[in-house]
Order: sequence, then structure tokens, then C-alpha cells
Amino acid sequence: MWKEAVDYLTYNLLSLEGHAGEALNFFIYDTFKIWFLLVTIIFVVSYLRTHFNTEYVRAHLQGKSQLYGNVLAAVFGIITPFCSCSAIPLFLGFIQARIPVGVTFSFLISSPMNNEIAIALLFGLFGWKITALYIGFGLLVAILGGFIIGRLGMEKYILMDVKPMEGELDEVKITLTQRERLQEAYDYTKEIFQKIYLYVLLGVGIGALIHGYIPADFIARYAGADNIFAVPLAVLMGIPMYSNAAGVMPLVEVLTSKGMLLGTALSFMMAVTALSLPEAMILKKILHIKLIATFFGIVGLGIIGIGYLFNFIL
Repeated sequence: MWKEAVDYLTYNLLSLEGHAGEALNFFIYDTFKIWFLLVTIIFVVSYLRTHFNTEYVRAHLQGKSQLYGNVLAAVFGIITPFCSCSAIPLFLGFIQARIPVGVTFSFLISSPMNNEIAIALLFGLFGWKITALYIGFGLLVAILGGFIIGRLGMEKYILMDVKPMEGELDEVKITLTQRERLQEAYDYTKEIFQKIYLYVLLGVGIGALIHGYIPADFIARYAGADNIFAVPLAVLMGIPMYSNAAGVMPLVEVLTSKGMLLGTALSFMMAVTALSLPEAMILKKILHIKLIATFFGIVGLGIIGIGYLFNFIL
């Protein structure tokens, strides 16, 4: 019904045709579709998160085995709606809590790549099967990436003098009424939406231009199945960009509709969200360049591998 209304507005009331009509139709339809998905799913996840506390995670991770910590930190990243830069403060909090550096990197990798915003958009655009595969592979990259960094013993490359928290962390309990939980979920959803709605407009706007004006055979020629180097090129193209899932997901939808293989498009998305130059510039203040290069190299290779695997099985 909504699609028919947008078609009527674009092609009948505004009398637009050709490239301009296709671009505007895509922009209006996808903008409101993505906004609806974001508000709905972020509210649900935000409500569920009121039963959970980050202090509990930090307390629980203390003294646990590294691999167990990698798994838990990667899973924890799913419920934190951070971009690659905004995840860094909590990353430092983990270090202060004397949590192993490899475990903290599992969180830093997973949080921007696997958060509920990415999951909501993937589910709405590609269905639950693709979403489940993306989450599974994303967690795998985060777990293995953090585990490898931890095994390399790179704690000496943390430059900032981070003062450890004294004593043991307490497992903080949350006591809220049902009304307070709903209000907190509403406030949080409103806050997140206000931060990302412009990213959606920008991402959908670029996607609309590609959808309306760039021929499908152009993208298929350079990023389709015939180009064996499409996945690493997509990752290299994604790293200089800085966006969250809300901004890059509309591009993924358009690129796949134009002929780019889904694995290639998702590897591009992973690189944009999990690896970025602004993130590297912030990390440069607290980590040695060797640790940053190791982090980018391991995660980049993992994303490339996932892209090829996606293309193979889908």
C-alpha cells in the first residue's frame, strides 16, 4: 500500500518519469521504510536492554578465559548501537577494568558491525536468512580477530597511561518499573534516531542517484561475479569512508540490485562500519601504529574472507 502511494505521488501527482522519477521514487520509499524499521526495532531492543547493564558485563568478564571473553564481548557488541568511533570510550573502559586487550578488540570490532541498527536494516531489506548469516560471520570476525590480537601479546603497544580501576567490579542490578523501562526505551530510541536520521537521508540520497542514473551493467562490469578482485577492492574503498549502518545500508541495497554480488556489497558495508580512517586517527592517540595496523589487517582480511564466502554460498 505504501509503495502504491509513493508511485502515485511520483508518477501521477508530480508527473516525473525516467531517471528523475526512479530516483525520487526510490528516495521517498526507502527513506520512510528505513526510518520505520529503525524506530520499531531500536525501541524493542532498547526495552530489552533495560534488563541489562554494561557494568555487569565488565564484572563478569574479569578472570574469565580469553576465548570465553572474546565470545561474550563480541555478543555484547550486538546490543550497543555504536559507530566505530563512539565505541572507543567503552573500549577504554574495558581496558581500565583490566580486561584482556584481545577481548576489548572483539567488542570494538563487533559493536559497529553487528549492532541492532545493522540487524534491523538487513532484516527489512534482505530477510532473516541473510541477516542470520551476516550476524554469524560478523561475530566470527570479531571473535577470531580479538583472539588473534590477544595471542600476539600486544599490550605493550597501548600508549595511554590508563589507570586501572581499583578492586573488583560489582555486578550491578537494575531495578526499574515497567513504566520506567518503556520511558527509557522511548528516550533512547528518540536520541538514536536524532543522531542517525541524517545519515539515512544521505545514504538513501546517494543510493537514489545510483539507482536512477547509473546503469546496472556498469556496476556489474566492475563489481560483479566476473571480477575476482571485487571483494578486496570493495573493502579498500570502504575503509576511507566513515558512516554507520544506517548510512551505508541503502547503498548496499542499490548496489546489489544493480548487479553487485551480495558478499561483495556486505564486505563493503563491514569495512565502512568496522574500519574507518577517523577511527584510526582516534586510536592513534592511545595505541601504537603497530597495534592499529595489526587490528586493521586482521579485520580487513577477515572481512575479505567473509565476502568471498558469502558470494560462494549465496
